[in-house]
Amino acid sequence: MTLLAPAEIDRDALRGVIEELAAIERESASEGEREAAEWIAGRFREAGLETRVEQERAHGGFWWPIALLNALAILAGRLRSRLLAVVAIALLVEDVDHRWRLFRRLLRKRPTWNVTAEAGDPHARRTVVIVAHHDAAHGGMIYDTRALMKLVDRYPRFLTRMKRWPPVMWGVLLGPLLIAAGRRRAGMFFSLTTIAIMADIARSPVSPGANDNLTAVAALLQLARRRYEGVRLLLVSTGSEESMSEGMQAWGRRHFGELPRETTTFVALEMLGSGQLTIAGAEGFLVPHAYDEHVNDELERAARELGVPVHRDLVNAFASDGQIARHAGYPSALLGALDQYFLPANYHKPSDVPANVDYACLENAVRVLDGFVRRQADPA
Repeated sequence: MTLLAPAEIDRDALRGVIEELAAIERESASEGEREAAEWIAGRFREAGLETRVEQERAHGGFWWPIALLNALAILAGRLRSRLLAVVAIALLVEDVDHRWRLFRRLLRKRPTWNVTAEAGDPHARRTVVIVAHHDAAHGGMIYDTRALMKLVDRYPRFLTRMKRWPPVMWGVLLGPLLIAAGRRRAGMFFSLTTIAIMADIARSPVSPGANDNLTAVAALLQLARRRYEGVRLLLVSTGSEESMSEGMQAWGRRHFGELPRETTTFVALEMLGSGQLTIAGAEGFLVPHAYDEHVNDELERAARELGVPVHRDLVNAFASDGQIARHAGYPSALLGALDQYFLPANYHKPSDVPANVDYACLENAVRVLDGFVRRQADPA
């Protein structure tokens, strides 16, 4: 495929996007999220792309579903009802694993906004969908990793043997599981602890979200300035990702029926300014769901051709918008970046500001994505 625009990457443009949007408080399903979506759509249109902003509905948080279901488990403990505890477990697993969100259907919804821009050849056989998100997360004490970093600094060999940080979301299931197993007092204690943690997240300020995930938005806008042949390219920025990918789920309900699985590939982008590009082997809050090996191979080849180092096959203990496409049966991948602790830099912290972004890492991500898209084109 021919690249019709200059291959240079404008670092000032990357920085400008991140600084502009980081100044907006972008809580999921909020007015700030809508403002960010409209701003991004405007930049896509300035690049000459057909663009639409689609309003969807989302609960806009994950703390209330988790807290309320743990409260249900506590009620189960008080009533000595193992069946009710099992119901709480099933609804928690179904919600946290990005499935149908049955319990959330009972909760209040708010508007959320997705942005989609079309680039490349609209008549091409193959479609590549690159997904970022523009909302930002609440902080909370649970995201303070200082003690963990000190532990790793003291025992550095720990990282060399590790493929995955422990899946912390199992903690939200511990109370209901103990109650269902007959350990009522212990289970009720852990469920109360979970509720307290969720309440702390709910009351904590919203992060500026420069790395998570304005770096990915800036990458989309760089790709929007290029012109591709032989491949259709959809550039998607979702809302309500930080409420467990509700925006991407809504995008899928609207668009998956238009996208054949055999000719469509998804790449989700996360925290591209952390320092070291990483192609995830799998991810998931509770159990790891593997990404497509062929797509990962193509990303790695694109990086290798450019001389960009990438980590490969690490397992993400969290979950991104990429899981929605993966659950829907599409070849999918997650391109992210991690710091020296194998953690996303400044994750959900007040320190996630534009000055702390690794812009060299972000530039490498844009180069790899550009090369990957070109590799997907049908020969002329």
